[in-house]
Amino acid sequence: MKKNVFQSINCFMNKKIPWVFRLAVGYLFMPLLLSAQVKTENPGSGGLTLEQCIDFALKNQPAVQQAQLDEEIGEREINIGLAGWMPQLNAQYNFQHYLKMPVTFFPNDAGVPTPRTIGVANTSTLQLQANQTLYSNDVLLASRAARFVRLQNDQNTINVKISTVVNVSKAFYDILLSQEQLRILDEAIIRQEKQQKDALAQYEQGIVDKTDYQRASISLSNTRSDRKRTQESIKAKFAFLRELIGYQPNAELQLAFERTKMEQNILVDTAEAVTFANRIEFQQLQTQKQLQNLNITYYRWGFLPTASAFVNYNIVNQNNQFSEVFSQTFPNSLVGLSVGLPIFQGTRRIQNLRRAQLLDQRLDVDIVNTKNIINTEYQQALANYKSDLNEWNTTKGNVAVAEDVYRILKLQYDEGIKTYLEVITAETDLRTTQLNYFNALYRLLSSKLDLQRAQGTINVN
Repeated sequence: MKKNVFQSINCFMNKKIPWVFRLAVGYLFMPLLLSAQVKTENPGSGGLTLEQCIDFALKNQPAVQQAQLDEEIGEREINIGLAGWMPQLNAQYNFQHYLKMPVTFFPNDAGVPTPRTIGVANTSTLQLQANQTLYSNDVLLASRAARFVRLQNDQNTINVKISTVVNVSKAFYDILLSQEQLRILDEAIIRQEKQQKDALAQYEQGIVDKTDYQRASISLSNTRSDRKRTQESIKAKFAFLRELIGYQPNAELQLAFERTKMEQNILVDTAEAVTFANRIEFQQLQTQKQLQNLNITYYRWGFLPTASAFVNYNIVNQNNQFSEVFSQTFPNSLVGLSVGLPIFQGTRRIQNLRRAQLLDQRLDVDIVNTKNIINTEYQQALANYKSDLNEWNTTKGNVAVAEDVYRILKLQYDEGIKTYLEVITAETDLRTTQLNYFNALYRLLSSKLDLQRAQGTINVN
């Protein structure tokens, strides 16, 4: 059945329609059908490193996927604009039946106007028209702006990816900080539980009063409370990281890291001067500047005419009898050239041109302001990085000192030389120093990311 239908259509086109329209029909029914699917992947069962989290986020993070879909949408919009250069084929069918035939006057042999009926009662007309644009300011603008629109969409995706890399890295470091805090508190609880048992044994033997045991109990209770709060905060931080990387909410997520390797990657070149061209925000403004210059040219050339060539082919069937309408065919065809010239548009073109020029001037101001903002961000990020690096080096040395102080005081307390209050103070100082160290490490890693972002050196490829 389908084969017969296609054969009939093919036969009709070969007999009734010239090759020009068959070619146009071929263009009309040759679009490529593309489909975009958003896919979410799941990583392996092992712990994810920072690099794996970033790679996973760049594939599955909703903001990144939206930016990539915006690129595809922009490509379709470009093709829509460029479609004006392609031949345009239109078809129109009309069927009309006169209820009362029209009358016109013709002179008779004596020269006297005499009314006569003209035409036929039934008329069927199939009109096919093909147009080819020769010149159009609108289509020319679409052609010239295509590469800048693609660049603009690509830069938007890069900007989203840079933000994703920074946010995922900070969330990753934040979880590691909390896990290290949890480990330090676990070690502190083990020490304090032993201290509590020792204080209880000494109290029962009458060596010390009960205040040492009470102080040990209070310190242990406070540390356990801190551990519970840190443990609960880790759950929320894991949920935030899942959101950032596009991970399934209820799926288990484990992280893997090497502290020594992380500490080795904290250094960055602070002598490198800021380069505005490296910042994606500056690149986006430069692209907008190029597009705005094209708009100015477009309005300047608005007085130019549009030109197009066209071919018309009409299949006309006429007969006074309805049943015999399609018994005879009277085809006709023509070719032509159409030129349209805008003469006066109420100063619209001039106003649009002036508006485009003002927008271009505004972009110049935006570029200057963005340079100032980038320089300020760089100076702030550089100052934060240097101060955080100094604090990290300081706390790193303090940890070793605090461990040595606590060890000595604990031995002296066991020998009865020092009081238990001094032991508690030394243990608190040790725990605080260890926590300060990892807080300083987290701030240093975060400030390094901010400095790299300010320098425009974060790689997302």
